[in-house]
Amino acid sequence: MSTFLYRLGRFAYRRKWPVIGAWLAVLLVAGVAALGLMKPFSSSTSIPGTEAQRTLDVMEKEFPSEDGNVTGKIVFRAPDGQKITAGEPAEAIADMTRDAGQAPGVAAATAPSVETGTVSPDGRTGIAQVTFAAEKADAIPDATKQEIEAAAEKGRGAGLSVELGGDAFAPEVKVLGPMEAVGVLIALGVLVLVFRTLRGAIIPVATALVGVAIGVLSLLAMTSVITMDSTSIILAVMLGLAVGIDYALFIVSRHQTQVREGMDPEESAGLATGTAGGAVVFAGATVVIALAALAVVNIPFLTVMGLGAAATVVVSVLIAVTLLPAVLGLVGTNIATSTVPVLRRSAERAQRRATATGRPGRGQRWASSVARRPWLVLVTCLLGLGIMAAPAADLRLGLGGGVDPHSSAGRAQTLIDEGFGPGYSGTLVVLAQGEDKSAVLSAANDLAAQVNELPGVSSVSPPVPASSGDAALVNVTPSSGPESEATKGLLAEIREARGGIEQRTDTTLNVTGTSAVNIDVADKLSSALPLYCLLVMGLALVLLIVVFRAIAVPLKAALGFLLSLGASLGALVAVFQWGWLSDLLGITQTGPVLSFLPMLLVGILFGLAMDYEVFLVSRMREEYKHGRPPTEAMVRGFGHSSQVVTAAALIMIAIFGSFIFAELQVIKGMGFALAIGVLLDAFVVRMTLVPAVMAVLGHRAWWLPRVLQRWLPEVDIEGERLTQLHTAPSGSEEPHLPRQHASVGADHAPSGE
Repeated sequence: MSTFLYRLGRFAYRRKWPVIGAWLAVLLVAGVAALGLMKPFSSSTSIPGTEAQRTLDVMEKEFPSEDGNVTGKIVFRAPDGQKITAGEPAEAIADMTRDAGQAPGVAAATAPSVETGTVSPDGRTGIAQVTFAAEKADAIPDATKQEIEAAAEKGRGAGLSVELGGDAFAPEVKVLGPMEAVGVLIALGVLVLVFRTLRGAIIPVATALVGVAIGVLSLLAMTSVITMDSTSIILAVMLGLAVGIDYALFIVSRHQTQVREGMDPEESAGLATGTAGGAVVFAGATVVIALAALAVVNIPFLTVMGLGAAATVVVSVLIAVTLLPAVLGLVGTNIATSTVPVLRRSAERAQRRATATGRPGRGQRWASSVARRPWLVLVTCLLGLGIMAAPAADLRLGLGGGVDPHSSAGRAQTLIDEGFGPGYSGTLVVLAQGEDKSAVLSAANDLAAQVNELPGVSSVSPPVPASSGDAALVNVTPSSGPESEATKGLLAEIREARGGIEQRTDTTLNVTGTSAVNIDVADKLSSALPLYCLLVMGLALVLLIVVFRAIAVPLKAALGFLLSLGASLGALVAVFQWGWLSDLLGITQTGPVLSFLPMLLVGILFGLAMDYEVFLVSRMREEYKHGRPPTEAMVRGFGHSSQVVTAAALIMIAIFGSFIFAELQVIKGMGFALAIGVLLDAFVVRMTLVPAVMAVLGHRAWWLPRVLQRWLPEVDIEGERLTQLHTAPSGSEEPHLPRQHASVGADHAPSGE
């Protein structure tokens, strides 16, 4: 593969304009396709096969809604000592409801009443239902919303508390904001420090943006044939930017070093693509495997999310090995120099330090200090990560998140919770089905009576039969909120209590409702997580064993990932569930962690962790194969790779961290979890724990059973053989050893290396 990539890199460098033109044409086609085919995003979350989802599908047939128009709520609260059903509050509410019903684009407006259950038990709070002619909230004219707001203002003038809520009045949330641009600027700053040239820093950002644009526009075009929500697009942007910049960084860094050492730029572009590009392809493949494996758990919205992000990563890899060398052809030898005086002087000082004899770099000094006290470092890292992981024991999953409590919709929900109880908005619905109409109604009545005696039940409605008589439903209002453990326990008790009634009446009783759907989704995701972890880690372990031709190194990589994953989940629970640092991070609402976030975190973080493992340990293996003792090979290999891996991790943290300040709670959680995960995995596990473990293992780190030595192929992802075919440029501190010197390692390496 390295030879193919070498030729591809040289071809792109020589034919820069056709290659750049081809990618611009792809970008144009993707843009036109997105404009012509893009459909609105979906906001529904469902998992086929769960009881709650199957029951909902039956309910749509047995109890069809009159229309699919969007609805909203006007929530009223009377002052202390008054009720909304009498006197001035009742008159004001009647006037407001009439005005709302007369607004253009409103199909109907229904005032609160005791009979419909829209007046609270204390009589102070009521809910008016507003049905619009539009089928989606974004299709409601602004003039219509303004007239309803004007009607609400009249009620406030009469002394009532009035708030607008429901789907129609949900606050508009910006999917992307200025903070994401700040992350890109921070990444650009890191690249300037690495390359010490502005043009060298701009190239990775520019090519990454092209890759993200192509990937996202292609996904937008795909909304015409698949259901997709905005979170899938955000994940693609987040991951595409991070890996696109990082992959370009690895290749440009090697290219710049070679050009500064005197290598011909075209030859250098090919060699950098064949060596660092090979590691980029492998790293990208690992991330793609982890993301594509989300399809195995058979959860539609998660499958779309994973495949969409995986497609963006594939585009980023293709950009890195084709468009990037072409852009390097535009700058030629200028990649090694800078016209900015400060950067030029900084580059000259760095060059002098690099050529100074007997002066190891920061990376080698750090690895040496770790190797001197490996057990102390091991114990310290394990204790620190273990303490951080402790909150993960309290991890609770859900699909809520609600709305901003400071918005009118959030205040409306607060009024409803206080007036009707927190379970009013999370009603559980029991559906009875059977062939005998009288048995169906009897079963529904029996279950209603039995459920009414359960603790945690606020109210149970009388059974409502379907027009066919084959089904009846019972609404159960919990006394606890939709995301609480008490509601989850109540759902389990209802499902446990139905068995005897089903046998006696020969009917089927199933439970659904928004709360039940969310609980079933969380349970299925929780049960699928171990299988997903085993699948992803198993495939990655096989790949790493093939790459490193060793057992201990891949096992160490996987176990280190589990440590960083546990610590990341612990931080996620502490911040988003317990509320630590919530004010600082702008988190307005705490509660259960989004149920699909741990699975996404596993997929993305594992892929990125293996990236850093490959870039760090492959250089250690190269030094070891050249005959150096294990500890020295670790130190020297770490010194070669640590600077670029540090920069790559900082870029990842900047990109992911910028999404913490997004408005959507799901995006905040994803950004925080990935940023803290990369921080811990890169700097604690890969840059600290890995050198300590390698120092402790010594030769054992590279042991491979004889049976595997015969069967495993030789995979040269770093392009070592390709490098050996090239004469080292003049002035380099340490030229690559000729091919025959690789056999020196036979005296130190275990058999088979």
